[in-house]
Amino acid sequence: MTQETHNSAQQEQFEEHKNLENTQNTELQKDSVNFNEMNLKEIVQYFQDMIERGDQQEMYKYADLIKASFYKTLKKEKIATGLVFSAHEVSSGSKGIGDAEGSEDSEEKESVSENPFAELERGFKELYNKYKVERASHIRVLESQKEENLAQKNQIITELKELLEKQEDLQYTFPTFRELQNRWKAIGPVPQLANKSLWETYHFHVEKFYDFVKINNELRDLDLKKNLEMKTELCEKAEALIDESNVVTAFKKLQKLHEEWRELGPVPKELREEIWERFKAATTKINKRQQDYFEGLKADHKKNLELKTELCVKAETMLEELDESNLDNKAWNSLSKKVQDLQQEWKSIGFASKKENQKIYDRFRAACDKFYNGKREFYAHFKKIMQDNLDKKNELCEQAEALKESEDWKKTTDQLISLQKKWKEIGPVARKQSDGVWKRFRAACDFFFENKSKHFSAIEEGYEGNLKLKKDLIEEINNYSRIEDTSKHTAAFREFQNRWSEIGFVPIKEKDAIQQAFKHAMEVKFSDLKNFESESKLVRFKKHIKEVKSSSKGDRGIKYERDKLFQKFRALEQDIALWENNMGFFAKSKNAQNIISDMEEKISKAREEMSQLEAKIKLIDKQYE
Repeated sequence: MTQETHNSAQQEQFEEHKNLENTQNTELQKDSVNFNEMNLKEIVQYFQDMIERGDQQEMYKYADLIKASFYKTLKKEKIATGLVFSAHEVSSGSKGIGDAEGSEDSEEKESVSENPFAELERGFKELYNKYKVERASHIRVLESQKEENLAQKNQIITELKELLEKQEDLQYTFPTFRELQNRWKAIGPVPQLANKSLWETYHFHVEKFYDFVKINNELRDLDLKKNLEMKTELCEKAEALIDESNVVTAFKKLQKLHEEWRELGPVPKELREEIWERFKAATTKINKRQQDYFEGLKADHKKNLELKTELCVKAETMLEELDESNLDNKAWNSLSKKVQDLQQEWKSIGFASKKENQKIYDRFRAACDKFYNGKREFYAHFKKIMQDNLDKKNELCEQAEALKESEDWKKTTDQLISLQKKWKEIGPVARKQSDGVWKRFRAACDFFFENKSKHFSAIEEGYEGNLKLKKDLIEEINNYSRIEDTSKHTAAFREFQNRWSEIGFVPIKEKDAIQQAFKHAMEVKFSDLKNFESESKLVRFKKHIKEVKSSSKGDRGIKYERDKLFQKFRALEQDIALWENNMGFFAKSKNAQNIISDMEEKISKAREEMSQLEAKIKLIDKQYE
């Protein structure tokens, strides 16, 4: 294989990798400046400064990225200020700048009061249009320059042909040839379509010059030796690139080495194949690393796309199962945490392919937007509910404040307890107002109950006197001697019971102890009475009813006590009827005597309890008709 064939093949290989390199360069350049951390004014200022610097390479590198970041940030800030987008606005915003001239006419009609970002957006569009005009002009200049370069190189080839046809002295021919080579190297790039054929034509005539021009052997050998040294140096540089950590950088440097190789003249014939094979071997290894790298990059892109698709499915599934009518504040916060976790996981995943990356991002963003729109609607409704709750609680505060001066202790206590119950039934209010309205309501309730406590504290001072009376009565019972006459003995028992019941309340901490002392004294002195226990229970029940009557429950409490006794009385009646019926069945069975005996004992105890219940009911009916 000739060196020309190798060079041609290498040129085609460069072109095959060009698109992959451009794609990778774009990904790497995105990290140079982070426009997503800038606000709108900073982005516009950066764009304006960049245009004023006039660096075409910088503008080409960042212009489209600045545009994407500007509209992304613009959308976020519009959402943050509460602006509502129409379908037309969203559609026009997504088209970008300069896609339709009519869009600017419609935007000029929009006032700053309606959209505070309108002026900023118009300014950015003017900058971007200015960049596009300058870029188009720059490209036209470049293309024009390339055409001029092409004409100049064709002229050099023509002069090179003429030089080969001349039969002049070597001292003139060779310097002219060198001058043509230097001119060729100094000329810039030509149009891509003409580049390959132009270079092949030039290289053909250079080789022809070396092959056919009668050059002094010493001078020719010196030139071939110099070319060999330079190509050997290029081989060493290429071989060093094999271990370069950055594959893309290595490939770019290799391209420059090939450009230098093409510009060098031939080497001695016996070494041409050897030096080319060495350079080709290094090139092959670097190209292999480049291919492996991009294959790995494609695999990573594919894996990233799969991972991001899974996140989209999770987000969309969550939305499908979402029943907004049954969600409360806590549930929305929990779901928000899940969405944030999905977003954090999304950020941790790398890019998908350039073709799929924007599509999958739009899909994920649509799911997130739908969730946050639902959340926004919920909290708008929730805010109204909390305001209604605040109005209700303020109304309860007014009612409590109207009652706090009252001295109708029982009625007002019931009313305030009812207001407190209603308070608990009302839902939450805004956190910044919750503490204030609760303190207001509690202050009104505390004012009343403190007054009530002071009132009854004064009453409790008389409880000490009652305690002394009960202690004296217990001492009197302990000194009582048994009377032989049973009727008088029973009358004494009842008198002690009645006198005890007629004495008022004692301090609460002494209540249980003094009651136990009284019960013990009565049991000791009157344990011989057959109905002692029943009488004692009846007396205690009478006192209990008296306490209920004087408490906040009042007549309502008495009625509740009677109903409870009556229901128990009826239940015992039904039990006795059932047991007596069962006894009729058991009487016909053998060996049923034990069961019947148990039934009779149960019936006897139930009748005794019914008798006590009946006595208590009559006591209530007699005293509180």
